[in-house]
Amino acid sequence: MDCARIENLLDGYLDRELDRDVVTTVERHLKVCGDCSRSFAERSSIATAIRKDATYHPAPAALEKRIRAQIAQTTTHAAEKPRERHFKFSEWGRWFQLGGAFATTVLATTLVTLQLTRVPADETIANELLSGHSRSIVTGHQIDVVSSDQHTVKPWLSSKLDFSPAVTDLTASGFPLRGGRLDYVNNRPVAVLVYGHRQHLIDLFIWPEDAAADKGVSRTFSKRGVNVLHWTAAGMTYWAVSDINNADLEVFAERYASAR
Repeated sequence: MDCARIENLLDGYLDRELDRDVVTTVERHLKVCGDCSRSFAERSSIATAIRKDATYHPAPAALEKRIRAQIAQTTTHAAEKPRERHFKFSEWGRWFQLGGAFATTVLATTLVTLQLTRVPADETIANELLSGHSRSIVTGHQIDVVSSDQHTVKPWLSSKLDFSPAVTDLTASGFPLRGGRLDYVNNRPVAVLVYGHRQHLIDLFIWPEDAAADKGVSRTFSKRGVNVLHWTAAGMTYWAVSDINNADLEVFAERYASAR
């Protein structure tokens, strides 16, 4: 399927309106096409920001009534006197009032839009990860390479990425390795290690960290019952995403970090 067709499907894919076969086709294309993946990431970030921060500002009911009344009045006068109409100063004043109210509404909308561009970078990435985690569950596409053998998962991911993620089995700590998959986050392809914990799954997103990023910083985010834990180490950034509680997620992060 070509990029133009995929571009037309991205909104439906983002809103989960496509059938399973089309979803599979779109996901396969996104994994190999950087342009389409970037387009989807931008749409996903905007949609997430709008759902989180945007406030709907309806026009006041009084404004609608005044506009309709003015239109009706103008129409009636035009029918009664089919000649050039000269507005009185008071009538121009009413139109200026209406224009001022409209300008105020536009200004408020513009301010909301500007606020959306000020979402912290970490929070924007966290929202992307939450969307990717939820999408993998909804579509049933949680693992590309199913294996508990780190020597199978690591080569598979390394062959498809420009870096080699650290893969380790944490079965002894209660977090068995289930496999791995590819995803696209923060405008780049990333590795996702999938671990189990009781009846739950943990997605560990990994990619090389920004040179300007803080070292060893740990941050947590929570949304709709899903927790995110972020840390950086040895030139890599790690984001663990799961519906397990924060305490267990922190234990997982500690076990993974100490096993590397």
